[in-house]
Amino acid sequence: MGAALEHLFISVGMLVCLVYLVKWVRFSKCIYLHFWKVLPRSFLKSMGQWAVITGAGDGIGKAYSFELARQGLNVVLISRTLEKLQAVAMEIESTTGSSVRIIQADFTKDDIYGYIEEKLKGLEIGILVNNVGMLPSLLPSHFLDTPHVIQSVIHCNITSVVKMTQLLLRHMESRRKGLILNISSGVALFPWPLYSMYSASKAFMCTFSKALQAEYKAKGIIIQASLLGLVPSWAFYSSAFKKLLLTHYTNYLKRNASIG
Repeated sequence: MGAALEHLFISVGMLVCLVYLVKWVRFSKCIYLHFWKVLPRSFLKSMGQWAVITGAGDGIGKAYSFELARQGLNVVLISRTLEKLQAVAMEIESTTGSSVRIIQADFTKDDIYGYIEEKLKGLEIGILVNNVGMLPSLLPSHFLDTPHVIQSVIHCNITSVVKMTQLLLRHMESRRKGLILNISSGVALFPWPLYSMYSASKAFMCTFSKALQAEYKAKGIIIQASLLGLVPSWAFYSSAFKKLLLTHYTNYLKRNASIG
């Protein structure tokens, strides 16, 4: 009887040790992947050879441009300030070796899309980052107090998303693959009085993205809205921030999107 109990206790002890060993291995794997995982270049590059980023002259657009280039994609930078575009393009080419094209365009206007389409002809574009946007005013203000910028906000924050998506989605559909990322904001989650135009435009991006994803998911196209909060300006120029931004987004897509 005593020997049987001894064997039972030994078996139970070994089983407990085995369970904790499995848990430790899983925990170690999570830690390793979180801190050391290399981005799956094949996933991003499988979308196409080129990525297009609007509002790429600085901030989040610049960060995405750099990281996509580091992942082996060629990038097209679109913004209204030529000097910024040229500086960013030179920096990307010298640090990543990727090819860079620039398109100077003012998204507060609505007559620019024929020109943009012409400049993009012949490129295999697999990724579009709709990042460009503007605030009517940095300071809180009533809707009727900013009549001079209402149309510009509509063109920059809404029309740009619709028209750029329209330009590139048809080519993605014919190739049955592509990725469109619309950079929205946390203010899209609920109305923001005194920032009514801005919060409403960002809410549009979320609704538009969800609806299009339902329409085109079966055709192998991923369409997502990213809701970002307030990010300090120094973070945009941090390589760690750039890698973290794209790493988390790529991992999110791999977990939640069915890629045909």
